[in-house]
Amino acid sequence: MKLSIIILNYNVRHFLELCLRSVEAAVVNMDAEIIVVDNNSPDDSCQMVKELFPKVKLIENKSNDGFSKGNNIGVKQANGDYLCILNPDTVVAEDTFEILLKFAETKTDLGILGCKLIDGKGQFLPESKRNVPTPMVSIKKILGFSKPYYASQLNENNIGKVPILVGAFMLLKKSVYVEVGGFDEDYFMYGEDLDLSYKVLKAGYHNYYNPKTSVIHFKGESTLKDKTYAKRFNGSMQLFFEKHFKANWLFNILIWIGIKIVSIFFPKGEAYSNQVKGYVLISNEFNQNIQDVLSKNVVAQETVDNYIPKFEYILDTHFLGFKKAIDLVASNNQKQPSYFKFLLKNAGFILGSNSSKSRGEVICIKNN
Repeated sequence: MKLSIIILNYNVRHFLELCLRSVEAAVVNMDAEIIVVDNNSPDDSCQMVKELFPKVKLIENKSNDGFSKGNNIGVKQANGDYLCILNPDTVVAEDTFEILLKFAETKTDLGILGCKLIDGKGQFLPESKRNVPTPMVSIKKILGFSKPYYASQLNENNIGKVPILVGAFMLLKKSVYVEVGGFDEDYFMYGEDLDLSYKVLKAGYHNYYNPKTSVIHFKGESTLKDKTYAKRFNGSMQLFFEKHFKANWLFNILIWIGIKIVSIFFPKGEAYSNQVKGYVLISNEFNQNIQDVLSKNVVAQETVDNYIPKFEYILDTHFLGFKKAIDLVASNNQKQPSYFKFLLKNAGFILGSNSSKSRGEVICIKNN
């Protein structure tokens, strides 16, 4: 088997369904398998997978033991030569895996391969490519100087080597994953992607960033960006330093101070904007069920010539396909951006995210 896609899920049933629909469309002509590992979600994620995606291999954990352990469990069941570690709050294009696997086959020194990630408004996510977070680099980031932390030496639209990739999307050979010991289970959540990327580098491989395909990462779905997040994230950074860098009391004190400052002043997640001025359904047919639940009129059209600021565009993925829908989101580059929701065929909801710092929004509608 060529590819195993591992999706670790916790309590994001609707976003998982969107993700799985996009992944299914992307592997329709590939020798691939999809593995969902559920970390004891309290919602009906597992029931949904069983009913709607019978070909997906579902692993139902009886407890939530974190990102690292959950993915390691999935990898043990994987049969593919390549692995893709994928977040459930992502949307891939129909040709994402084809493009990246073709590139991977040209590299004899391939460690981990990443792609261009954008958020739910189409904005580039700089964590798509990062530098090694040495203590000094991390201290600068805590103090607001983020440029050294992100791999800004490589343009977001250029292919190249980068030290660190993000756990929301990682493609690598299973043999490399096994060789370096996979995700370190000392990390419950956050930091494990830094650790894996760095272990792969130390093993003599090179990590690559390839922006020839874009993937939407809504962010903030499996966890909110709040003070608890800040504590966990910075705690994982401290663990990373202890493992990979020589102990230094001054750095430890500065990092500790940074953790305390961020934990106290970390900004609250942005609430969903109620300032949407109107709705446009991008589809070849009008959906009265959507109009029935929204407070403003919905206009249906098949194309987007110019985005209207603060309008929300509802993208019919059955009509558009996932690649075109992603391209429409990516082209939203105005100073006053528009917003987006995704519509799946026969699904009783539309969903999207207008902020990477808070949970996205799911709006229930009647099934067609």
